[in-house]
Amino acid sequence: MAAFPGIARRLAANAARVGRRTALRGLVPGNAWLLVRLGPGTGDQRPPAISFGKGPRLGLFDALRVLEAAAEDDRLDGVLLRFHGGLPGWSAALALRRAVERLREVGKPVVAWGESLGAQEYLVASAASRVWLPESGSLYLVGLRLEQFFLRDLLAHLDIEPEVVRVGSYKTAGELLTRGGMSPEQREQLEGWIDDLFGELVEGISRGRGLSPDDVRERIDEGPYPARLAVERGLLDDCLYPDEIPAALAPLAAVPATGRDGPRRAQLVEAEAYLAHAADAGWQPLWRDLPRMAYVVASGAIHRGSGARGGITSDGFRELLDGLGRERAVRGVVLRVDSPGGDAVASDLLFRAVSRLSREKPVVVSMGDVAASGGYYLASAADSVFAEAGTLTGSIGVVGGKLNLEGLYRRLGIAKDAIERGARAGLQSEVRAFTPDERSAVKREMEALYATFVARVAEGRALSVETVRRLAQGRVWSGARARSHGLIDAIGGPLDAMREARRRAGIGERERVLVEFHPRRSRWLDLRSLLASSARARVRVI
Repeated sequence: MAAFPGIARRLAANAARVGRRTALRGLVPGNAWLLVRLGPGTGDQRPPAISFGKGPRLGLFDALRVLEAAAEDDRLDGVLLRFHGGLPGWSAALALRRAVERLREVGKPVVAWGESLGAQEYLVASAASRVWLPESGSLYLVGLRLEQFFLRDLLAHLDIEPEVVRVGSYKTAGELLTRGGMSPEQREQLEGWIDDLFGELVEGISRGRGLSPDDVRERIDEGPYPARLAVERGLLDDCLYPDEIPAALAPLAAVPATGRDGPRRAQLVEAEAYLAHAADAGWQPLWRDLPRMAYVVASGAIHRGSGARGGITSDGFRELLDGLGRERAVRGVVLRVDSPGGDAVASDLLFRAVSRLSREKPVVVSMGDVAASGGYYLASAADSVFAEAGTLTGSIGVVGGKLNLEGLYRRLGIAKDAIERGARAGLQSEVRAFTPDERSAVKREMEALYATFVARVAEGRALSVETVRRLAQGRVWSGARARSHGLIDAIGGPLDAMREARRRAGIGERERVLVEFHPRRSRWLDLRSLLASSARARVRVI
């Protein structure tokens, strides 16, 4: 009797597939191009099932999946990338660029169009066969800039004294409160990161546009560009408006259509509807489940406990990871980490949860824009770690403290009195500075946390404690430099991490699997998404 619920579930899944295939029948006609919308919504979190307007409705993982499927789909003449504003980060841009390069490698033409393009979007677009903007558009290609606020003088003006304690000479988060500009250590590590990221930008444009790296740097220094000037400088191919695009796409097809009367116009297929094909695992056998892979998004600051504060909560994510460890049908886990860190104890609890899960099945981490401090802490417990060349990685260190508001209270006419028992009972009081004894106690606690952090990274990455200490001190590295130091295993994005997890799970490259997304959204939202995508399948507004 226990088998019947499983059979019923698989029958329902197959029935749903019939519905999807019926809805998608004829979706990809002859002379079809896949329309992929990219913009701020193309991030790690999947966009809402119901949205208004014409912006992106696929998250990064799904966008990469449809591009990967398009490379193998002979029914598609090419791919049109439609940019709807800036991308959510450099990690998304680098992963999408690789997908575009893959399409070009297999002979599939790719065209990029947007009203305007910034550096991140242009890094993706420059890999395409053609890049078009309207004549009124602009290419905002001016290089990269990092800037930070510093509040020391403001706090002094308010009679607020920051009490910051850190372990690690490069652990610079507290400098926001204590300095009026970057320390030499902060400048050194950020110079290294921006050098690597700028190198990726220059090299990518150089390959895509057939320009020398020196020519690319020269063009960056001369930006930004109105569209016509960008065409003259070899950065764009033409100026076209949306209504001109379908006719301009058709001649670019690798195999021109024949026997069609009248002017040729490409038929555009929305990527959101095409995803049902790209993510289709095929018919489910009735007597067994298909193997499943879990894709878990861990994004935001790390907190203790649970609740609806957002970010990564220690209780919520531990329960999720423990549950995946118990699910026998889940053969492997990809953990997408994009986090600057947060609470040290919560990070250690999550390291433990990832370690426990990795004893049951493969766990592969894919890092986003940032996997620093606690974000790197939990990532280091995985079996394998992927990052982008520009991922901010490491920051193995500890910082903490408090704000002494005694002067501000005095200025405002506020008095606060207290009764204490215990020499350090007022350690966290905001009405006075740390005493030397209290500062020593705080430093001792942080050094213990730092030692644990270093030991966990050494354990997870199979490095010596001495090696990790040399790489630590709170220093952040680019993904490219982190790889050379053994802090990550490979440069790659979510699909690369998924392939590695499948390999470690013993799942063949062509073997069918179901990919589950976590944290899960409700089935009602999934149903609404299917209905909405079916209704929009034929929409052709570019």
